[in-house]
Amino acid sequence: MDRFIELLEGSRHCVFLSGAGISTFSGIFDFRGKNGIYRRFDADRIFDIDHFHSSPEYFYSHSREMVFSVGEKEPNFIHNTLAKMETAGMIKTLITQNIDMLHWKAGSRNLIEIHGSARENTCLSCGKKYSYEHVAKVVNNGRVPECVSCGGLIKPDIVFFGEMLDEGTITKAMIESSLADLFVVIGSSLVVQPAASLPLCSIRNKGKLVIVNDMPTPLDEYAYLRYNDLEDVFRKLEKHFFRGQLQAEQKDESSIKEKL
Repeated sequence: MDRFIELLEGSRHCVFLSGAGISTFSGIFDFRGKNGIYRRFDADRIFDIDHFHSSPEYFYSHSREMVFSVGEKEPNFIHNTLAKMETAGMIKTLITQNIDMLHWKAGSRNLIEIHGSARENTCLSCGKKYSYEHVAKVVNNGRVPECVSCGGLIKPDIVFFGEMLDEGTITKAMIESSLADLFVVIGSSLVVQPAASLPLCSIRNKGKLVIVNDMPTPLDEYAYLRYNDLEDVFRKLEKHFFRGQLQAEQKDESSIKEKL
């Protein structure tokens, strides 16, 4: 951990890539972990764009738990630590494969959501935009969301299997990755392209790769440092960089409890 902390303190352009593994601490299932979505649902079918067009009710009924209940979920200590690190200037860019909006909720703003998110939803007929709150209310009442203007089908701004990634978004992610002298992968199995190739953009430009994930990844052999325990790593980062903040927050919590 001392070596990792030294890298973070010495980095001029640090980029993080986050995957679904970090959101398990907020009660959201990852995809390929031991309790992941792939063991419970056919996620390839749920997020298939052709199947969405032919059976939108299948997507909305099966995605309710993993997409349209995340508004009730809160960022965990990993999301919060990353946001604090960005504010402190330690992280230049956070790239995420996640669609759960928790980085945004935590306060990360130099954020690239390469698979989009449900923060915005679009009518496929007229292009009218809808908020997450509007669509979630309809979906959680057991209905397929339709446009109030034209009656068209509403789709979340998530990149489905079979859809092209937004060209501007992925180009920005590749540029940021190429600039990174330190690239840190957290909670990702690095099997979904093109996100899985982003660390190589850094390595080709002499950047160092750090991987924190509880399962092996295809890029482990390229990692300068490799850790298995996300919680342990981030508790130590939190303690090292934000000890004073933590103590102040704990003091505030104690004071509130005393008043109550």
